[in-house]
Amino acid sequence: MRALRILLIIVVILGGIFVIVDRLAVNFAEGEVADRLKSTENLATTPDVSINGFPFLTQVAGGSLDEVQIGIDEYEAGTGDGKQNIRIDDLRADMRGVEFSGDFGSATAADATGTASVTYDELLKTAASESTDVGPGVTASVVGLSDGGNGKIRVAVEATVLGTKLPEPVTVLSSVTVVDGDTVRVQADTLPSFGGVEAAEARVREITDFEQRIDGLPGGIKLDKVEVGKSGVDITVQGSDVRLAG
Repeated sequence: MRALRILLIIVVILGGIFVIVDRLAVNFAEGEVADRLKSTENLATTPDVSINGFPFLTQVAGGSLDEVQIGIDEYEAGTGDGKQNIRIDDLRADMRGVEFSGDFGSATAADATGTASVTYDELLKTAASESTDVGPGVTASVVGLSDGGNGKIRVAVEATVLGTKLPEPVTVLSSVTVVDGDTVRVQADTLPSFGGVEAAEARVREITDFEQRIDGLPGGIKLDKVEVGKSGVDITVQGSDVRLAG
């Protein structure tokens, strides 16, 4: 009986040691992946990395991790023109089936899903902020974007009619969609009225309708869906064969 108790104590101690070693190993691996990702994506700060699943060491032995969660507070994505970037906030990605090399120099996920957000100020960068002729004696420009409710973006347009600036911006509700996996499209549902002066639809849409390309997200993930939020648009991302490092 005494021998059995001793054996049980030894098992408990060894089990505790294994858990401690396993947690130390996973913490080390999370740091390695975070450093590799920071270097690969040229990030200003180190991202958050969480490797899920227990035990970790058996996953390492098999060369594949069940799930890796990535968090990047701010990410500078390209816009396709090579001239300016757009800031992506709170990028969170859930990577599954991650195959990796022994030193974590390379790591690729079979598939990934996640979320991110773009503020209205960032999205406004591609709108027509310069005054544009939209009709006889009418010039207009987009001066603001905001939540219009019911899944719509409110686009505020400042207009000058026959030399007189309208006292308040006119607004229009717009739909927002994802196009081709890398572009956010904002399109007016109806056209604004400029003090009763008729304007050509095509010219008006040159300012009310616009697209923002978001290119070069980490690991090659793509835009999936977009929804209107209080302070910006909330984006769902997804991808397959997503590269974390290497």
